[in-house]
Amino acid sequence: MSAGQALPVLGVRNGTKRFGPVLALDDISIEVRRGEVLALLGDNGAGKSTLIKCISGVHQFDSGQVDIDGVPSHIRSPMDARVAGIETVYQDLALFDNLTPAQNFYAGREIARPAWLPLGMRFLSSGQMDIAAKDVLARLKVTLPKLDATVALMSGGQRQAVAVARASVFAHKVVILDEPTAALGLRESRQVLDLISRLRDEGNAVILITHNMEHVTELASRAVVLRQGRKVGELVPDKANQKELVAMIVGA
Repeated sequence: MSAGQALPVLGVRNGTKRFGPVLALDDISIEVRRGEVLALLGDNGAGKSTLIKCISGVHQFDSGQVDIDGVPSHIRSPMDARVAGIETVYQDLALFDNLTPAQNFYAGREIARPAWLPLGMRFLSSGQMDIAAKDVLARLKVTLPKLDATVALMSGGQRQAVAVARASVFAHKVVILDEPTAALGLRESRQVLDLISRLRDEGNAVILITHNMEHVTELASRAVVLRQGRKVGELVPDKANQKELVAMIVGA
């Protein structure tokens, strides 16, 4: 079954969100399927960040519905989103600079060995977490200088790769990426784009926020354009319709 025919893994139906008198999202509906990159486009203030924060549980829709595999889901917190299989990588990456990639992967979800200790205490299985992280990075073809080095010593592209790979470990439904190539050079951007391609090819559903139209035409199966909190268009992006996409973004 193709991505266009598959049941959406995530659907937002008529999502509306207000902040006091400000209508941030006005009756938004989108959906994304497995093995697909959905580009979410719009100028600053269009509602992109509010939408992904509602999907990720940071905010809650005032009205509307979120479906997971066609079933209504109640996402009221970031933990609800993670339990539902939705992982989000924001621009700040939320990495612990003083920890290694493996320690960042499992921060808050550490693998521990059972032991006969009082009060339910257990020993952390650092070796098991290191092996699991190494396997994920190898599968996604992410090359790091040293797996035992802290992420503070890594380049921007390597840090971004660690954050995206970490999300892929736990996102059994959707990975959301907010401007993943922002502030990266050409070579590091290329590495991150290749990583996103591998996530897609492994059957992950990916929502990508970006201002780079070249990246949209390269990666995205579909592009949804928001403007002033409304969905104003959706199409299959290619080089021939880049001007049409830009016109929708700016309201021309």
